Amino acid sequence: MKKMSFIPAWTLAAPIAGWLILAGSLLGTGGWYALLMTFGLFASVLAAVHHAEVVAHRVGEPFGTLILALAVTVIEVALIVSLMLAGGASTGALARDTVFAAVMLILNGIVGLCLLVGGSRHREQSFGQHGVSASLATLAAIAVLTLVLPNFTTSLPGPVYNPSQLAFIAVISLVLYGTFALVQTVRHRDYFLPAEAATDATAHAERPGPGATALAGGLLLACLAAVVLLGKALSPSIEAAVAAAGAPKALVGIIIAAVVLLPEALAALRAARANRLQTSLNLAIGSALASIGLTIPAVAIVALATGWTLTLGIDPKSTVLLLLSLMVATLSLGTGRTTVLQGVVHLVIFAVYLFTTIVP
Repeated sequence: MKKMSFIPAWTLAAPIAGWLILAGSLLGTGGWYALLMTFGLFASVLAAVHHAEVVAHRVGEPFGTLILALAVTVIEVALIVSLMLAGGASTGALARDTVFAAVMLILNGIVGLCLLVGGSRHREQSFGQHGVSASLATLAAIAVLTLVLPNFTTSLPGPVYNPSQLAFIAVISLVLYGTFALVQTVRHRDYFLPAEAATDATAHAERPGPGATALAGGLLLACLAAVVLLGKALSPSIEAAVAAAGAPKALVGIIIAAVVLLPEALAALRAARANRLQTSLNLAIGSALASIGLTIPAVAIVALATGWTLTLGIDPKSTVLLLLSLMVATLSLGTGRTTVLQGVVHLVIFAVYLFTTIVP
């Protein structure tokens, strides 16, 4: 009974329903089935957020946010690699488009919503500046090296690295993310701890036992896998809707990335509403770092093994938006205190990103 008190029945039923709906989609049902898949997807998202919070409460910060970020990213990487292997050399830009969309969604969409929601509810919020500054410095370095620098190398024409450069950048990406994870969880863990942990009511709530934590962890993976695979199954319907609206195909990648990141977004928003902005920023920026730091090495291995050309460099418009996002994030999160203003600024940049994607 104690174990089940941490695992409500609906959070156990949601991933089961999601997987059953996913299995039903293999029968080639009609367009109405997309509504049922959407229901299963959102149910799995809500259940994933609950299970992630159970695990996070057991292991503490910042391990809890790291677990959710890594779980989502590993499944996302597996999906990208499987799509590359199925699609062949024509999918050389898939990783770039997905990573860039994820970074813009996280850095402007999720962070902006967290700052706006938290500022609206609590007027002003504070967080540990040391941890956020370290996260942003790592994100700026890894994003520019993987998404911008390929446009300026001369060994090969176009926004690509040659094989030796690609292998080198893959190693650099792993080094940067690995060092960040070490600093976050071991050497300077205190930089990433919520300042209000001592007074937060959830800090004094009963911790789940090992059995409940293991069950929640397994259900978390099941929920996240269902979210990613349902999102993939829904992609033809999304592509058809985007095409019918006359919007560019790049919008499909943004929608799929948003679906994959939905569990992290909801968890970050819930933390911001509870005045735990440090947890929100750990989850958001850590997810962006994991998205690049794990995706680029994985797709680089595929490209090097198959001899495919991997397109990494983003276009000039995207470069301007990425650099603007990094600069604004550094300024808005550089004081350790935020209001609704910073949230609005990030959301405006996100709106510009979406609009210029639809109307290039």
